[in-house]
Amino acid sequence: MRENQNLILTVSQANQYVKSLLDGDARLKDVLIRGEISNYSDHYRSGHAYFTLKDGSSAVKAAFFRSYRERLFFQPQDGMRVIVRGQISLYERDGTYQLYVWEIQPDGVGALHLAFEQLKNRLAGEGLFESSAKKTLPPFPETIGVITSPTGAVVQDICNVIGRRFPCVQLRLYPVSVQGASAAGEIYSALRQADLEGLCDLIIIARGGGSLEDLWPFNDERLARAIFSAKTPIISAVGHETDFTIADFVADLRAPTPSAAAELAVPDGARLRQSVQNFRNTVEHSMTQRVLQADAQIEQFSQNLKSQLNNLLEHKQERASLLSEKVAAAGSAFLEPKLNRLAVTAGKLSALNPMNVLARGYSVTMHRKKICLSIASLAAGENITTIFQDGTAISKVTQVQADVSAEKSEARL
Repeated sequence: MRENQNLILTVSQANQYVKSLLDGDARLKDVLIRGEISNYSDHYRSGHAYFTLKDGSSAVKAAFFRSYRERLFFQPQDGMRVIVRGQISLYERDGTYQLYVWEIQPDGVGALHLAFEQLKNRLAGEGLFESSAKKTLPPFPETIGVITSPTGAVVQDICNVIGRRFPCVQLRLYPVSVQGASAAGEIYSALRQADLEGLCDLIIIARGGGSLEDLWPFNDERLARAIFSAKTPIISAVGHETDFTIADFVADLRAPTPSAAAELAVPDGARLRQSVQNFRNTVEHSMTQRVLQADAQIEQFSQNLKSQLNNLLEHKQERASLLSEKVAAAGSAFLEPKLNRLAVTAGKLSALNPMNVLARGYSVTMHRKKICLSIASLAAGENITTIFQDGTAISKVTQVQADVSAEKSEARL
């Protein structure tokens, strides 16, 4: 075989040439291809992904580099039908014809909707939506944290509703962006700060309505896990009543609107005051009835006690009268002989009473406060006292003379 020097190429040259042909075709620089994903593989170190895109009869290798993959909202899976946008070229090292992917869209359903459903199903499988994991809201919060945009109607609506219903509550605003590329990170950081500070009894995460793209920061997985792990109870109030986000499913309570969240966060002060007044009226009525009932019971008890005391007193008086009669009879039986004996003794004592003797004409002579029994106890010049029945006389002894024959002594006064 004759050699043609112009046709002999190295493998590298051949691959480079083929690559240049592919890269030079304007139709292959930006193509849309519909197919089914298979053999999807993530390279976690590099962040790149590789898969095969196929239809019923053919297949093409595809590379999905990290810089493009990070923009994807959902997770590609084997068997998923997609529309891929990218460039067809050649991988020179292996001589492999492949598709370099820039974008992937689900075929028949929006990427954001698919990403939402994927994340929702995955978190639900982990138990982040379980009712048993949800915290009870405080009935009377003192401080409420509000994570939302500092401008706009949302924060004003919340302030107005809470100020009208329960004005004693203090509000702490944590200002964030509620849409855009940085919104999810700001909301996550604000929630972490509010929860770690521990100054709030309750946290409301809120924003007004919008499209799925506008509400997408509230579908962030990191935010969802922060809500689930927070110690502070959280109300999610994102969008309108028909809007749902991942934050709504994870939060301890979902409110259809920010204004509804404010109403759910605090009690109605007017109704509370009316309830307190009704309770007070009920208590006062109950106490009045009890006092009246107690008064009636006391009166009845007093009457019964009075009747019982009267009966007891009559019974005691009857017994006392009977005992008095018995005591009188016993006393008479006991005292009568004693009195008789006393009368006899009194008669005897009366007979022996010196005063009675004096009444018969006798007298008693006292000397030095003693009865003078003998003349021998007297001396001339001494005073003596003579006691008569009706008085006494004081005399002075002038002479003492003893009567020897009669063994008596007389004094001459």
